[in-house]
Amino acid sequence: MRLGIDLGGTKTEIIALNDNGKEIYRKRVNTESGSYEGIVSTIAGLVTEAESVLGKTGSVGVGIPGTISSKTGCVKNANTNALNGHPLDRDLSQILKREVRCMNDANCLALSEAVDGAGAGYNVVFAVILGTGCGSGIAVGGKHLAGHNLVAGEWGHNPLPWMKPDEYPGPACWCGKKSCIEKWISGKGFEEDYSRTTENSSVVTSEQIVAMARKGEKSAQAALDRYIDRLARSLAHVINILDPDIIVLGGGMSNVTELYEMVPKQLFSSVFGQEVQTQIVKSKHGDSSGVRGAAWLWTE
Repeated sequence: MRLGIDLGGTKTEIIALNDNGKEIYRKRVNTESGSYEGIVSTIAGLVTEAESVLGKTGSVGVGIPGTISSKTGCVKNANTNALNGHPLDRDLSQILKREVRCMNDANCLALSEAVDGAGAGYNVVFAVILGTGCGSGIAVGGKHLAGHNLVAGEWGHNPLPWMKPDEYPGPACWCGKKSCIEKWISGKGFEEDYSRTTENSSVVTSEQIVAMARKGEKSAQAALDRYIDRLARSLAHVINILDPDIIVLGGGMSNVTELYEMVPKQLFSSVFGQEVQTQIVKSKHGDSSGVRGAAWLWTE
């Protein structure tokens, strides 16, 4: 039995998969994001409860909004700040009395979709989370690619490619730099772009902007057009470097059906050689991909 935990900013979810990858248990609770001790206690409690209900023990994998530093052994780059600087995998291993594997949540998405999702059967899978933030992960041969420095796939914290004059210098990112891809093509970035250009101080969600665009509202349509153009430029950069067999989109913005028609058409102008056959598809497991990928961190 494999147990996977998806540690989100507001929710923490556990899933249990049998040896055939079938879901046999699931539970979701609120995340105590302000306290490291609270996070550790929540994860350990979920594992203990699941094993009590199912009557068996399992391997444990955890998807986190950051990564474990190969230098310090502690979490780094997490936007859940309480995690940074702590040896989460070691602390959980000590409490649960077994090895616990932690991996970036976007890598878990890539692994899930590569094993039995939209990327199954493809050798190189590039998976993107287009949610509140923007993350990405890489799977090769059905296994996640973490990289030598454990930052493989940190595409969202590179600058927007081929910036236009009105995009420079770009909005400030929480990582300390400006014009990160995350600030342009995450769901929140999409909303902020609409607010900036319309000078609208009220809160307008990404779903509302897309709905207005479909009804022909000009400002919303312009915002969606800019989003599609920026996503295409950003993915063209990935194709130029990695040239994956397939690109899988997850997160809230992956539900925008226009992306799958319009983004491939705009890749040609940016990809070197202007020849592109890369498929761009929606994740098969949706919101469950991250937690399933955490379980699949144990594939042997």
